[in-house]
Amino acid sequence: MFDINQEMLTDIVVQYGMNLVWAIVTLVVGLWIVKFIVSGIRKGLEKSETEATLRTFLADFASVLLKIMVYITALSMLGVEMTSFIAILGAAGLAVGLALSGTLQNFAGGVMILLFRPFRVGHFIDAQGYMGTVKEIHIFKTYLNTPDNKIVIIPNGPLSTGTVTNFSIMPTRRVDWTFGIAYGDDADKAYEVLNRLIAADERILKDPAPFIAIKELGDSSVDFTVRAWVNASDFWGVFFKMNEQVYKTFDKEGLSIPFPQRDVHLYQQKD
Repeated sequence: MFDINQEMLTDIVVQYGMNLVWAIVTLVVGLWIVKFIVSGIRKGLEKSETEATLRTFLADFASVLLKIMVYITALSMLGVEMTSFIAILGAAGLAVGLALSGTLQNFAGGVMILLFRPFRVGHFIDAQGYMGTVKEIHIFKTYLNTPDNKIVIIPNGPLSTGTVTNFSIMPTRRVDWTFGIAYGDDADKAYEVLNRLIAADERILKDPAPFIAIKELGDSSVDFTVRAWVNASDFWGVFFKMNEQVYKTFDKEGLSIPFPQRDVHLYQQKD
């Protein structure tokens, strides 16, 4: 009896041991082939000059899909019935899906971003309370590079359903300033100086024409609003330069830049 059991045990070990070995070999080799194929897909998309956003997304998606196929193949070599396995996988997938609803939402968000393209790699955006340049777009998350060189990782779910301000999608932007002069200063002189400074900056577009007008009569100043159109890439350069030029030129031209002040009157009480 012992010999029969030992023989059966040996047969089982040999049979399933070889299946296990082949399954492991299939898994290792399969994952290596997947890595090779995904690398080829990336290079092929780069050579075809496919958009960076689409390249990253397709490569990630192909990697996940091929790895699932490798895992299923390895399990089938262990004798796992695929019909039963798929049924179990479906039930487990439902439970996992409910538990990982946020992850599935992020995946769906990645698909929506890919389809509708509210932004692309290289665009400067404001989303979910963060501003930065889009560095990478993956299946589940998007990487932003902030102006102070930090990386912010934002899940694609809320990113696809929330408000996104894209500063790069339009070729031109309008720069707005408010400059004040003191009461009693020459308003016509202020108009002339502002027009001269705008005309001197070649980055400011002629069409649409710049706009200058008195915005309001403030508590301490007469405020001018100035609006000018520039190429999107020149926005901050023009904004800061004009502030500097106005500060220097107003003083030379005898125009005062007022600051809030209050007159205090003291009265001596008579006995």
